[in-house]
Amino acid sequence: MKLRTKHFGEIDYDSSLVVNFDEGLPGFPDHKRYVMLLENANEDTFCWLQSVDDGQLAFALINIYNVKPDYNPLVNSDEIASLGSLGDNNLLIYNVVVIPDDIKQMRANLRAPIVINPSTRKGKQVILDNEDYQLKYKIFDDVEKNRAYETIVSN
Repeated sequence: MKLRTKHFGEIDYDSSLVVNFDEGLPGFPDHKRYVMLLENANEDTFCWLQSVDDGQLAFALINIYNVKPDYNPLVNSDEIASLGSLGDNNLLIYNVVVIPDDIKQMRANLRAPIVINPSTRKGKQVILDNEDYQLKYKIFDDVEKNRAYETIVSN
C-alpha cells in the first residue's frame, strides 16, 4: 500500500505489518494504526512510528536498550494484557524521542515506553508509576558512547 507522509514522501508499506494501538497514543486517540520505519536495516537504535491514519504524524523512537541497557520498566501485566501473550521473543519496547535543532539536547521519555507485541501486531504506550525514570532523559552522550563502542568492537 502507499502512504503520502510529511517526513518521508510517498512510502510503500505492507498492510500486514501495521501495528494497531487500540487506544491510540496519549494525545492522539484517533490515530490507531502505525508502521515502523527503519532508516537502516542494520541499525535498530532509532526508528520512526509513522501513522497510517495521518501521513503528517510520525514519532521518532529509540530502542533504549542499545544505549541504556539497565533500563527496566516495570509494567503492570493487566495494563498490557490486550497485546496478547508477551515473552522475550515477542516483546519490543521503544521510547519516544524529541530531536530539537540542537541535537545534543536530544531526549527520550523513559517514563512512557511503547510496548509492542510483533506477533499480534498490537501496541500500547504505558505510563510508568516509577518516578526513577525521567520524562526528558538526555540521550545524546549515551548514543555517542554506544556508537564509539560499536566502532571499536567492529574493527
